[in-house]
Amino acid sequence: MRAPIGFRISNRRKSLRISQAALARMVGISPSYLNLIENNKRDIGGALLNRVAAQLEIDIDELAGLTEQKLLQDLEEAFADPMVESLPFRSDERRELVAQYPASATALARMHRAYAGAVANADAYADRLRSDPLLSQLLHQVLSGITAVRSSAEILEDVPDLDDAERRQFLAAIGREARTLSDVARNLIGQFETSNETRRSGSPAREIDDLIIDQQNHFPALETAADALRAEIDRAGGFSIATLGELLDSKFGVSVVIGGKPADAGFPGPYRFDPSRRSMWFQGSATLATRQFQLARLYGELAASDAIKGTLNKASLSTPTAQRLASRALGSYLAGAIVFPYARMLADAEASAYDIDHLRQMYHASFEQVAHRLVTLRRSGEEGIPFGFLRSDPAGRLTKHFPLPGLLLPNSGHACPLWAIYGAFRTPETVQRQVVRFSDGSRYLFLARTVQRRAGSFREQPVLSSVMLACDALHADRTVYGSGLDLSDVSADIPVGPSCRLCTRRACASRQEEALSPGESSAEVRAPLLPDDFGLGDRS
Repeated sequence: MRAPIGFRISNRRKSLRISQAALARMVGISPSYLNLIENNKRDIGGALLNRVAAQLEIDIDELAGLTEQKLLQDLEEAFADPMVESLPFRSDERRELVAQYPASATALARMHRAYAGAVANADAYADRLRSDPLLSQLLHQVLSGITAVRSSAEILEDVPDLDDAERRQFLAAIGREARTLSDVARNLIGQFETSNETRRSGSPAREIDDLIIDQQNHFPALETAADALRAEIDRAGGFSIATLGELLDSKFGVSVVIGGKPADAGFPGPYRFDPSRRSMWFQGSATLATRQFQLARLYGELAASDAIKGTLNKASLSTPTAQRLASRALGSYLAGAIVFPYARMLADAEASAYDIDHLRQMYHASFEQVAHRLVTLRRSGEEGIPFGFLRSDPAGRLTKHFPLPGLLLPNSGHACPLWAIYGAFRTPETVQRQVVRFSDGSRYLFLARTVQRRAGSFREQPVLSSVMLACDALHADRTVYGSGLDLSDVSADIPVGPSCRLCTRRACASRQEEALSPGESSAEVRAPLLPDDFGLGDRS
């Protein structure tokens, strides 16, 4: 959903006492077109947005409303929650709420996040009660202890002719069982407290999303550290796998082992660093791009650990899981900045019109590594095209996510089945492009391609994924992927949504989940066709 940029332009213009006609003349457009922009009926971006920001003397990021875009995205999820989705919301209600009552919109988004976290915790406790053998055993001990206490108490109450020795025996049994129950109860509470510590946040991935969006996918401290490390590597013999291996050995005592079995043979994956043995192992089938990137990552994590820790300390991460995932994400960011130095990468990307296959050949990198780096080219005054990133497995489950403000990318689960990220599986190793249009009128260019991790043996299955970059359609003509497309012809756009549950397109033939609206029954909503819809029935 688009942020209310038009409202911001209108409010800022009025505060400066500039007439609509005067501002239109300053930026070189007609007053009627500016009126459409100010009423959020036309998109604005690129050079025109820069001219408007300059005339209004306001920072372009503030005018574009990146914070509001994230807030709109949060409200979109909140309003699509099954508890409230049947209420008669107007289509523009969220945008007006963010534009006119931002504090109230923020409060709603925070309450929904807290509610989602509480539901996640409740589900987690229910799962533990159903499946955790330790909790089941503890509860069984509690029940047995209560039964024993009750039995002894009933005997003391119902049998009047007990002598003193027998009475003392039953009282001692009650005391013993009560002490045992107390210990078991403490253990049970301890298990729930441990569970709660690891689940204090409803979604660690959401916290990392917030960190990335707050930083606009760019971490200056890590870029500075990466520039210094890259210069050090270049002085040591030029950037290469061999030089990285030599520096790891001489500075940190780390040996690089290629082929054979790792020390921990049960560990899955094509590479592993063993800190106790100071060795970095790679499967023989690991590509040169993988080896280069992972050695750069390890070197960066060892040589610039303070930069990573400093960035983590500034982040609002509430759980050890979120901190671990964020540390891993920042390590990958640092590796990307070492392999693809910022200034050179930006220049090469612009010169090649963001041709990812061309860039991967230049840097001896993989398609996914180049796509990652393009997402991070957001240095103030030296920005590349703003991209969002998704990765999916063959089952359609989203496994990696780098957000783009304004574009509602699902955090997990499945995205819209019409997106190029799924179409790429039908034509492996070929870039798929599509211009899509969401129900609010926003348009994006999607680029997707499959990537595959090599199998290490006959018994090992190759891992196939699809990765996708997304950018505003306003930037499409700056890329090689916009060549041959008539970007002014919106009739050629593919109508899509973020996911079936969040999509408002009622007649979509590709809908896989119901998205109920007020006044409609589930029978009125198009649902996936089942075998009986074809009269096939059960033929087993």
